[in-house]
Amino acid sequence: MTTNYTDTFIHVASDSPAEEAQAPPAGRAEPSVAQLQYELLIDAPYALTSDDVIFAVHAIRRDIADEDRAEARLEFFAKPQACLRSSPLAKRYGWGIHHDSQCRIALVPVGSEDYKRLSEAPALRKVEALRSKRR
Repeated sequence: MTTNYTDTFIHVASDSPAEEAQAPPAGRAEPSVAQLQYELLIDAPYALTSDDVIFAVHAIRRDIADEDRAEARLEFFAKPQACLRSSPLAKRYGWGIHHDSQCRIALVPVGSEDYKRLSEAPALRKVEALRSKRR
């Protein structure tokens, strides 16, 4: 199983309260999923895939040792996992997520020129982040 997309842009959720992209708040004893995803992606555009990020967050939160991660990753993806459409970055904090042709991802701030360009790019599949509230 994989959570990777290719040539896809995940729009910010329609019910997102964010009018502009923002870093998830820090200061909790244990970093949130949003914080961990943000820290992995903000300074490394197109370096990781969705699978890389989702598993890294899982491994960090479960304190899985580096030497055990390869096996743990196989076990983790043996079952279906939620994709980044459910990421709090896209649902709450105003970040679009672009997946390139090699499944690598980058955060794209809502309202930016890049966000507009990717939203209008005919070659990209567009999907919306999952809503936080049911209709």
